[in-house]
Amino acid sequence: MNLAAPWFLLLLPLPLLVRWLSAPLSVPRPALTVPAHLDSAAHEARSVGARRGPWLAVIAWIALVVALAGPRTEAVSTIVPASGRDIVLALDLSGSMMKEDFQLDGQPVSRLDAVKRTASAFVSARRGDRIGLVIFGERAYFASPLTFDVNAVALAIDEAQIGISGRGTAISDGLGLATRRLVRSDAPTRVIVLLSDGVDTSGSVPAIEAARLAQRHGIRVHSVALGPDDLEQQPQSRDAVDVATLRSVAEVAGGESFRVRNTGDLQAMNAALDQLEPNPSQRPPMRYWRDLWIWPALLSAACLTFIALRRRGWAG
Repeated sequence: MNLAAPWFLLLLPLPLLVRWLSAPLSVPRPALTVPAHLDSAAHEARSVGARRGPWLAVIAWIALVVALAGPRTEAVSTIVPASGRDIVLALDLSGSMMKEDFQLDGQPVSRLDAVKRTASAFVSARRGDRIGLVIFGERAYFASPLTFDVNAVALAIDEAQIGISGRGTAISDGLGLATRRLVRSDAPTRVIVLLSDGVDTSGSVPAIEAARLAQRHGIRVHSVALGPDDLEQQPQSRDAVDVATLRSVAEVAGGESFRVRNTGDLQAMNAALDQLEPNPSQRPPMRYWRDLWIWPALLSAACLTFIALRRRGWAG
């Protein structure tokens, strides 16, 4: 605990200084003599009050000066302040996401299950960001609106199922829907994280045009290419990912492109995204001062009130 304005403590000896500098008051001679037995009772009552009065006044003055000095204690807030960043995850739910070519805990899992695990962990740690979720296959729709409730978005990711949006891969539609939602946002930083394992086969416009739209509105796009095969190296592969297009999308929209072939790459991608878009929950805790001046102020007010009541004869 410390004082916000400790120089106010210099006022503590002020009453003694005033009393020392003031001239002594002359006490007038009483015009009426009171009988001895009545005068002794009155004198006893006055002496009790006299003994209380100075000490109450001293306590009131000390408490008032301490209140003016501003006693306070440092506290740590557990609330994560809003970061001013809106992030929309655009998650591919095409049929190829069912392919089991990833490993989790030594067991083969589908691309979707691996992405769910990683994306849920990423979202759950983004307290302070507003997060939204777009799901796309042949069609794109918002599975979760932009919200600070990161646990609700993580749950929406866990509950996502292949087939609810068709089995095609409309990358441009998913990117375009995320862009349209972020265009209406007034957040200083707006980001799309696009996760796909295929080729844009169902989009109404080329994915690169959707990326240019995002760039014109100041929206940054990070792309994640999922799967062991890509069209550059194995153009005949049925489940190859179009790495070149996803890379171009990120470059046009000012983001980074990630190549993910296994769960280790997914975890590295998560860490890299935390570096590119700093996680607000990892900031140092916010410290603030909790003021305590009200308590000595109340004590001073109570002492002064008691003194005033006693002088009017309302207190014993």
